[in-house]
Amino acid sequence: MALIGRLFAILFGFLFACFAAGAIVVMALLFPDWSELSVGPIDPDALNIVLGFGFIFVSGFALVPAMLIVAITEAFYVRRLLAYAVGGAIVGLACYLGLVPFDPGTMQFEGIVRRQLEIMTGAGIVAGVVYWLIAGRNAGAWREPPRRVPPPAPPMPPS
Repeated sequence: MALIGRLFAILFGFLFACFAAGAIVVMALLFPDWSELSVGPIDPDALNIVLGFGFIFVSGFALVPAMLIVAITEAFYVRRLLAYAVGGAIVGLACYLGLVPFDPGTMQFEGIVRRQLEIMTGAGIVAGVVYWLIAGRNAGAWREPPRRVPPPAPPMPPS
């Protein structure tokens, strides 16, 4: 029963981590347009649609690498914040490099844009921290046996 509850915590943590990473990616990509003074206020409905697409984009590309990191941390009882931040950075890096063309002849990625790489890696770090806040602090706790309550002491004989 504890495993089922843990799976729900992992899913909940992954969804919120993807939402946070998607928001970071969308805000970072829209920031150059927002910094221009001639641009008027942004329509909130359009922003909600863009945030939704950012969430779908991040969650779709990050599912397999993130679940690999989650499986490793659950198997080895890793509960450190730094481990989740580094794991998130690796997942963000993997998501970005998965979109960049790779030339097997030269064994190099072609067309890496440093700013986009930094945005995806930073979004991965934020996602790792959000996941740690929700589910990572208790990694592997479902395998611990329940604590047994000692039986109550026998009543004292009447004197």
